[in-house]
Amino acid sequence: MQIFGVDIGGSGIKGAPVDLDKGELTQERCKVLTPHPATPDGVADGVKEVVDHFGWKGPVGLTFPGVVTGGATIRTAANVDKSWIDTDARALFGERLGGLPVTVVNDADAAGVAEMRFGAGQGRGGTVILLTFGTGIGSALFVDGVLVPNTELGHLELNGHDAEKRASSKAKDDNELTWEHWAHRVQKYLAHVEMLFSPELFVIGGGVSRKADKFLHLIEGIRAEIVPAQLQNNAGIVGAAMHALDQD
Repeated sequence: MQIFGVDIGGSGIKGAPVDLDKGELTQERCKVLTPHPATPDGVADGVKEVVDHFGWKGPVGLTFPGVVTGGATIRTAANVDKSWIDTDARALFGERLGGLPVTVVNDADAAGVAEMRFGAGQGRGGTVILLTFGTGIGSALFVDGVLVPNTELGHLELNGHDAEKRASSKAKDDNELTWEHWAHRVQKYLAHVEMLFSPELFVIGGGVSRKADKFLHLIEGIRAEIVPAQLQNNAGIVGAAMHALDQD
């Protein structure tokens, strides 16, 4: 079965049809830049462009980089325009997509669900935490395979700042950090998360997961196993489609 998934990020909006039996994209994904400012109307236009690229006419699952309550209402907007707060995203996207059935879920939660079903978390019990390193840091927390939604652990305090301001991949790029320097920041962040939740497994996702060989071996002193996301930066697209099927 195929459902369309769209992953909305702070830098890009990407989507493709997903084979939900295999957890794979059935066509090469389409990506457009996230508008700046990332207002509801601007982002909705980007989503429409991605969906229209494929001529898709069925259900669409979307992720959002913030807290989503009731499957529709946006509660936080750290890396998009603040006008998103209290927006009914499901109604907005449904209208912009001409009445197609639409679901909306937190972006890291979607990526985590996909990794638990098809990727690095498959068959793992206990406490598993997926962390997506991109424009910010997203998180998905699982206890014996059950998601605790909207955790937003990227906003834990680290050295007096939101952790994502210090340890996201955007922070690495903005501050021109070496892989070694950035890995040290990630290590301090993981140690803080580990102190709070004692996970058995960290799954490292987001675009930086494609470059895991450059930094994972530099992270020391973490008791939990640390692995890169197997679905890499497609995990959000797959998870968005999975969520749409679950809500159908």
